[in-house]
Amino acid sequence: MTPPALAAPPLPVPVPIRRRAVFALCAGVTMMNTAMLAATTAGSLIASDEAGPGFSGLPNAAGVLGTATGALLSGRLTARVGRRAALFRTFSTAVLGALITVSGALASSLPLLLAGMVLLGVGNAGAQLSRYAAAEMYPDGKQGTGLAMVVWAGTAGALAGPVVLDPAAGAAAANGLPSLSGPVVVAVLVTLAAVACTALLPRTRSLTGAGTRSSGGFGALRRREVRVPLAVMVAAHLAMVTLMTMTPLQLHEHGHDLGTVGWVLAAHLIGMFALAPLSGKIVDRWGARTAIVAGIGVLAMAAALATAAPEAHRSGVPVAMFLLGYGWNLMFVGGSSMLGTVLAPEERARSQGAVDALVWGGAGVASLLAGPVFGWGGYPVVAVLSGLVALVPLAVVFRRQPAAVRSAS
Repeated sequence: MTPPALAAPPLPVPVPIRRRAVFALCAGVTMMNTAMLAATTAGSLIASDEAGPGFSGLPNAAGVLGTATGALLSGRLTARVGRRAALFRTFSTAVLGALITVSGALASSLPLLLAGMVLLGVGNAGAQLSRYAAAEMYPDGKQGTGLAMVVWAGTAGALAGPVVLDPAAGAAAANGLPSLSGPVVVAVLVTLAAVACTALLPRTRSLTGAGTRSSGGFGALRRREVRVPLAVMVAAHLAMVTLMTMTPLQLHEHGHDLGTVGWVLAAHLIGMFALAPLSGKIVDRWGARTAIVAGIGVLAMAAALATAAPEAHRSGVPVAMFLLGYGWNLMFVGGSSMLGTVLAPEERARSQGAVDALVWGGAGVASLLAGPVFGWGGYPVVAVLSGLVALVPLAVVFRRQPAAVRSAS
């Protein structure tokens, strides 16, 4: 029996409730993106200064590990207590993580820094899973747009995260603190704001079927129609994280300051989030598979450009980072939309959490490997590896697919 497609809840969600809920979900994603970007970028530079370039990927890897673990926990929490309570708990964990990360930055303690990044990642997981809650509140034919709205909300965080690096570092130094502790203090403030955003979520309606016993989880991965979008999202994350993680270090080693690092990362993050509504419309009009194939092509272009112009910090590198971000966006929105079509309502929360856990777990592996690969072969080798990983989903996307997946793509 084919599982029912992702659709609006059995009773239509009133427009005022939907608007309020989607606003709250978007605000939470914005805050968590800002926190993760500020803390990860500063943490990578701290780790490089304290332990050497080969360890520069550890803070990002710790954040991704926390996101992977948090996705699994958040999916289960959502199934038991509902979206609002689950987000409150995961965002509160992120506040604790940000405070520990500040302690690590002040004490130049890599272990403390990494522990804090793991807890920050737990909050990030809850925010990322919000995209499915938004999609379920939209009617048929608009779910790609609904999902993309939450992804698009990361634009504000994508812009704020890099922009605050330089002034926050300057403010910390002016107060006699290590300069790189400044961006991490910002993470504390915005995670507190994310906790406050959960108060705007409806009390009277579950977004994901909370309060009922949920099935799903890793058992859903035995189904081929689930493994296709899983492969797409894992490859997109691996390709993107591998190259993105080493870009700040590439710029740092060539003598560029945090201001340059910030605007190059801003180009990447605009690509990741700002065009999400376009990706949603592509999914709704031409299908998820079209968006996925386009994303693979854009990621390959990004890798080729970064390989050809690894030191062009005013042209080649920022353009490559923008393309890297949008290629990921197309694959992420397309893969998430495809996944939603094959999950029954009672299994969505846990299964989506399990898929995100594997996606972010793979990205964590990429973060760990990127540093040693960079130390061995430099930025061009990292870029080539990223491009090859991006091509892997072609092997599964063009296979004959089950009817449920074909109808969505």
